[in-house]
Amino acid sequence: MDSVSILEQPYINITNIIWSFDKTTNKVNILFVKRDNEPFNGYWALPETFMRTNESADEAALRLVKAKIGMALSDSHTEQLATFTNRLRTPNQRTLSLAYMTFLPDKPKLKPGYGASDARWFSMAYTKTGYIFSDGELSFSTAESQTETQYYAKLAHAGNQRDHLAYDHEWILKVACDRIKNKLDYQPNILLVLGPKFTLKDARLVYAPFLKVSVDQIDNSNFKKSHRHLFTDVGTSVSNRPGRPARVYKLAYLFP
Repeated sequence: MDSVSILEQPYINITNIIWSFDKTTNKVNILFVKRDNEPFNGYWALPETFMRTNESADEAALRLVKAKIGMALSDSHTEQLATFTNRLRTPNQRTLSLAYMTFLPDKPKLKPGYGASDARWFSMAYTKTGYIFSDGELSFSTAESQTETQYYAKLAHAGNQRDHLAYDHEWILKVACDRIKNKLDYQPNILLVLGPKFTLKDARLVYAPFLKVSVDQIDNSNFKKSHRHLFTDVGTSVSNRPGRPARVYKLAYLFP
């Protein structure tokens, strides 16, 4: 075996799935950027950055958020998703991706920043086969393949398709959505997009698209009963609307 190929070092980058919540539309949002360099110049993608030699992966993920959005967050707002190492995920130089999810407490205005010509929030909805994220006429879906092997086999023969996200980001996005859905009943970090406090209806609005149901299909009383161990009651909301003010909660396991 060629000793040069054995010693060749792959690039390591951080891919960040950045979530927020639009309080005007009551929809979960995700950040996509339009790439301004090769490979995949002109493609929409999840935000990425190369990990520097003097930082950890966690620090790089938070640095990316600060660089793209100007928001300094504590590490409680981010979690590592998975490591993606399939050799087919990049067309040229082999690149490993350490994927993180970041949950923003509000939805800030965006600026593209270095390496991007555009940056937008895309709102989340569900389909029969997965999830879709839209902004106007633009929309991107999670990968339809059920296994990693199936997905990368299709990716290898996909060619240039600008109606898809760059790299393997549709697969990363599927893994992210599945992770959030699977943790809703014991560690719903996605609720951090609502800020430090939220009502039960707010929480149901966030849960609904991941569960592929309407918010009205999540019964408020049953939801309160099944999730009370995760939430701490912190009082009532301030509202100008008539009627009884709603109770407000925080995540008990993060903010005791």
